[in-house]
Amino acid sequence: MKELIEYIAKALVDDPSQVYVEEIVRSRQIVYQLHVAPEDMGRVIGKGGRVANAMRTLLRVAAVRKGKRAVLEIS
Repeated sequence: MKELIEYIAKALVDDPSQVYVEEIVRSRQIVYQLHVAPEDMGRVIGKGGRVANAMRTLLRVAAVRKGKRAVLEIS
């Protein structure tokens, strides 16, 4: 799932070398923190948060298929 987030984010941004994802395991869920360059933040979030919400939806579906719960945070 981490690779999925990285792949999508790197395709969207101007500087793919600045993209990295941290995986934090909590008691009932896995939190993925996506870090991008400040100038690429708008590309990852999208108009009205549409791109970010689409990424969260894809992550949620992938997590459910594995029987887990996942959350995406973008910073």
